[in-house]
Amino acid sequence: MATARDGSLNGLDATIERRGLRDHVYERILRLLLSGEAAPGERLSIDTIARQLDVSPTPVREAMVQLERTGLVTREALKGYRVAPPLGLAQLRELFDARIMLEARAARMATPATPQMLEELRVAEEAHRHMGERVITALRAGATDVELTAAYFAADAAFHRVVFAHCGNRYLTEMSETLGAQLHRMRQSMLHGVTDVREAIAEHEAIVDAFASDDADAPERLMQHHVEQVRARSLDLEQD
Repeated sequence: MATARDGSLNGLDATIERRGLRDHVYERILRLLLSGEAAPGERLSIDTIARQLDVSPTPVREAMVQLERTGLVTREALKGYRVAPPLGLAQLRELFDARIMLEARAARMATPATPQMLEELRVAEEAHRHMGERVITALRAGATDVELTAAYFAADAAFHRVVFAHCGNRYLTEMSETLGAQLHRMRQSMLHGVTDVREAIAEHEAIVDAFASDDADAPERLMQHHVEQVRARSLDLEQD
C-alpha cells in the first residue's frame, strides 16, 4: 500500500514538473514573439527552439499549441509554425468592441464588491502602479525594456482578472480568457510604444474607488470609460 501511495505521489510530482517546464517554455517563446526578434512570417522550428532552450521537443510543441490559440503563431499543414502578423486596424477595433462589452458587464455583475474583492483589487492596483512607475522611469531614460513592459501588461491583466473572478459567471470568465489571449497580439505592436501608463494607473485607481463607493452604477461606468480610453490610445498608436 505504501509503495502504491509513493508511486502516485511520484507520478503527481512528475506531472507538476512537466507542467512547470511547459509553462516556462511557453513564457520564453512568448517573450521572443512579443520582443519582435522573430519577424512576421518567420518559420519557427520546434527542434531548433528545443535545442536553444535545452529541452526536448515535447514542451515546445505543447507551448506552440497554446500560442496558436493566442493568434501569435499560425500552423500550416506539413510546414509547421510561423510568426503571425500583428492585428490590423479593423481587427483591433473588433477586439476592443468585444472587450468593452465583456469588461463592463463583468463590472456590473461584480457590484457590490465584497471586502475580499476590494482587497484583491487594491493589491492588484498597487502591483500595476509599481510596474507602471518602473516603465515610466525607463521611458524617461530613453530605454526600451521588453521584459519590463511585458511584466507591466501582465500586472494590468491581473487587475482586470480580479473583476472577472468575482463576477459570478464562469462563462463570462472563460470568454475573457479567450479574449485575453488575443490581447497578446495587440501588445505585440505596443511593446515599443507604451506611453499611456500614467493614464492607465489613474483609471485603475478610479475603478477601485468606484467599487468602494455606494454608487451601484459607478464600477460599470468607470470600467467602460477605462477600456474606451485604452482603445482610443491604442488605435492612435496603431495609426501613427
